Amino acid sequence: MTVDVESLRLLVLVRDLGSLGRAAEELGIAQPSASKRISTLERKLGLVLVDRTRRGSNLTPSGRVVAGSAQRVLDELGGLLIGAEALRSKRDAELRVAASMTIAEHFAPVWVGELRRQRPELYMGLQVGNSEHVVELVTAGEVDLGFVESPSAPKGLSSREVAADHLVVVVPPQHPWARRARPLRPAELAATPLVVREPGSGTRETAERAFLRAGAGELRPHLELGSAAAVRSAVIAGAGPAVISELVVTTDLADGRLVKVAVEGIDLSRVLRAVWPGGRRLVGPAAELLALTTRGGAA
Repeated sequence: MTVDVESLRLLVLVRDLGSLGRAAEELGIAQPSASKRISTLERKLGLVLVDRTRRGSNLTPSGRVVAGSAQRVLDELGGLLIGAEALRSKRDAELRVAASMTIAEHFAPVWVGELRRQRPELYMGLQVGNSEHVVELVTAGEVDLGFVESPSAPKGLSSREVAADHLVVVVPPQHPWARRARPLRPAELAATPLVVREPGSGTRETAERAFLRAGAGELRPHLELGSAAAVRSAVIAGAGPAVISELVVTTDLADGRLVKVAVEGIDLSRVLRAVWPGGRRLVGPAAELLALTTRGGAA
């Protein structure tokens, strides 16, 4: 047996107003419809709830008991709806995002800025770390949406490609490779100690996989650093060659502080991905941000 909420609300109004007609008017329905609802409720409960007279409609003793219970149900329902609205407001007012360093520096400011222009009231928190850390945050439910540079989609997470990037080999102008007439081969690159990002970073993982696919063996770290900016500075200071995102060194290449070394036989391209908990449909600001990142031009 099911009892609809509006019938309970109608019964409570009959009790409070002492009239079926006034109760119907309060709910915005015709009196015959209200009378039919009460009759249906009485039939479902097997009780006479309303005593209809020429002077009005009064609840029977059973009707008063049922109306009291109905009032408690309606109060609980009201609390539920208020709580749900509060949760929706909280969801719409907060967006927790994590991004790997390259994305956080070169893409996220544009995406976030556009979203804030559309939603100026939005409060957003952005955590920055390497791709492995971003995946951990998303998996643990600590952020709503993550952006990573990993060469493959993380297991157990939903993902979407949002941009493209390319790793390049860079050296300072005084390095012998800066004057090479022919491109580096993968084996030669793999035999050279490099300045690299720390394990867990998308740049490091992309480079390692590219070396293996090219048959060059494993990458040989000479110096491990925790950010692309630190790698860039180390190369400029003469610490050694590096494989780094071209986005990070665009200005340095244009100004001559670094030189890009041509490489053949190895694919150093990669895609940048948005990731979120597997099987979950993004809603609210998270869905809006994802739509912004894939609205053409991001790649």
